[in-house]
Amino acid sequence: MKHKDGKPYPPNKNSKKIQVTLIVVVLCGFSFYLGGIFCSEKETYATKEVNREDETPIGNSAGSLQTRGNSFTECSADYQDYTPCTDPRRWKKYGLHRLTFMERHCPPNFERKECLVPPPDGYKVPIRWPKSKNECWYRNVPYDWINKQKSNQHWLVKEGEKFIFPGGGTMFPNGVGKYVDLMEDLIPQMKDGTVRTAIDTGCGVASWGGDLLDRGILTVSLAPRDNHEAQVQFALERGIPAVLGIISTQRLPFPSNSFDMAHCSRCLIPWTEFGGVYLLEVHRILRPGGFWVLSGPPVNYENRWRGWNTTIEEQRSDYEKLQDLLTSMCFKLFNKKDDIAVWQKLTDNSCYKKLDNLDNYPPKCDDGTEPDSAWYTPLRPCVVVPPATRKVKLNALAKWPERLHVAPERVSDIRGGSEGAFKHDDSKWKVRAKHYKKLLPAIGTEKVRNVMDMNTLYGGFAAALVEDPLWVMNVVSSYAANTLPVVYDRGLIGMFHDWCEAFSTYPRTYDLLHVDNLFTAESHRCEMKYVMLEMDRILRPNGYAIIRESSYFIDVVAPMAKGMRWSCREENTEYSGQNEKILICQKKLWYSKESSL
Repeated sequence: MKHKDGKPYPPNKNSKKIQVTLIVVVLCGFSFYLGGIFCSEKETYATKEVNREDETPIGNSAGSLQTRGNSFTECSADYQDYTPCTDPRRWKKYGLHRLTFMERHCPPNFERKECLVPPPDGYKVPIRWPKSKNECWYRNVPYDWINKQKSNQHWLVKEGEKFIFPGGGTMFPNGVGKYVDLMEDLIPQMKDGTVRTAIDTGCGVASWGGDLLDRGILTVSLAPRDNHEAQVQFALERGIPAVLGIISTQRLPFPSNSFDMAHCSRCLIPWTEFGGVYLLEVHRILRPGGFWVLSGPPVNYENRWRGWNTTIEEQRSDYEKLQDLLTSMCFKLFNKKDDIAVWQKLTDNSCYKKLDNLDNYPPKCDDGTEPDSAWYTPLRPCVVVPPATRKVKLNALAKWPERLHVAPERVSDIRGGSEGAFKHDDSKWKVRAKHYKKLLPAIGTEKVRNVMDMNTLYGGFAAALVEDPLWVMNVVSSYAANTLPVVYDRGLIGMFHDWCEAFSTYPRTYDLLHVDNLFTAESHRCEMKYVMLEMDRILRPNGYAIIRESSYFIDVVAPMAKGMRWSCREENTEYSGQNEKILICQKKLWYSKESSL
C-alpha cells in the first residue's frame, strides 16, 4: 500500500505477525484434516484386516474400538468360583450391618479381571436333566463343608464321585414332596394354574423350587454368596433356576407386583426388625392376591419352641409382632397347619387407605417412590401401594398355561407397547426359535437346560421354547424400557441387570446364552470385551451362545470369541439378506495349566 504521493508506507511489524500466524493456523488445520482422513482410512483398513486375522478391535473405553490382540490368558486356579460382584475377598471393605457386605459390590474398572475362569480339577460335563435334579458330580461343586454341616438335614449326601440330593431340608424331614403336598392342601391355587411364579428366599440347595417345577410352578431360588455352602451353585448345577442375592439394604432386582408366591423355610430373616423392611420388600414384589408362605420360627411355636433355644413367651411375642406387621401392610392369614403358615396380600385397595393416617406404621411410600425401580435402589421402610386397577392382581390373570400368550394389561404402560406389538413379538419369536433349532439342534435336547436371554423384550424367546425341557432367565437391561412386568405377567421369570457389570451367578451355570442386539443397544456404555468375558465366565464348558447382531458387531465379536477358545460359525437369519447375522458358538472344555490332572 502507498501514500498519496506514491511512496510506500513503512512496513507494519504487527500486521506481518498476524499474517504469519494466520498462515500457520491454516496450514496446521489443513494438515490435521489430511491426517484425519489418512488415519480414518488406516483404521478402517486395519479393522477389516483384524476381523479376519488374530487381532480384534476392542474398546479401551465404552463405545470406542481399537485393534488389540484377542488372546485371553487363564485366571489362576483359585478363581474357579469367581463371582466378581459378590467376591468374599472384598467383603472386609464393607460393613457388617444387615449383612451389607454380602450385597453386590462390583470391583472398579482397574481391578476387573481380563482372564478366562478355569473349571475345577476333574470337572465333567454336568449330568443332564432330569437326572441332575437328584445328583451332580462332586468335582463340579467340590464342597465338603455343606455335606458335613447339613448331613442331619438330608440336603445332600456324598456317594462316591457324586452328590445325591434326597430332597430333605430343615423344615421338611419327610422330604420336600410331602412338604409341598401339605402346602398345596393349604393353597389350592397351586394346583389349578393360578400360581405360576414363585421366589424362595434363603433357598438352601433349591429342593423346594426343584419340586415345584414338576407341578408347573417356576421358582427363582435366592441365596447369598458365602464361603462354604455355594447353595446357588448347587441349585444351578442341578438345573434349577437360582441367582445370588440377599434382602439387605437394596431392593431385589425384580419389578413390583410380579411373583404369585413367596416362600421362606427357616431362612432366619429377621422379618420384624429394621422397620419391617425385609417383609416390605416381599410385599413390593408380590402381586395382590399372591401368597407368602413361612415355615419355621415363630410358626408353630407352641410345639417347636424347645428346639429353638428360646422360651415360649419370646416365640409368642415374635409371632404376634409378625402378625401385626403383616396386617398393617394389608396381608391376611389365609391358612395354617402344623409348621406352615400362609398369608395372602389383599386385592382390595381400600385396606391401604388406613396408611393415610400419619400415625400408622409402616407408612405409605410417597408418590416419588418408583415401585419398579430395583437396580441399586435402597430399601425404604414404607408400603408400596399397588395400583387400584385389576391388571396386576393374581385373579385377573389367565391361568397357566393360557396366560403365556395373552397380552398383559401392563404392556400398555410401556412406551410403544400395545396388544398388537405384543402379538407381533410373540409370533416373531416362534419363527426365530424354529430357525435357531435348525442351526443348533441341541436346543430341545438334554444338552440344554439352563438358558439365559440376555436382552429380552417381552420374553418371546422363552415363550417360544416353553415346551422344551429347559428354563429361561429373562434379563432386562436396567437402562432399557421396563418390560419385565410383562414377562412376569405371562408366567415367566427374569431380573433387571446392567451388563456393564458381572451377573449374580457362579461360573459355569448356563448351557445356552442368547444375545439379541445387546451390543447394539449397550456398546456406547459397556466395553464389549468385558461383556464377552462375563459370558465366558457364566457359560458351561461345551455350552452354546447364539449371538444375533448387525454384521458390524458380528465382525467385532467373532475374533473375541476365538480368543476365548470358542468355536463359532456365522449364519444367516431366518430372513436371509438382512443386515443382521447370527453367530453360533460353543465354548470348549479346557483345564487350567495349574491343574493337577
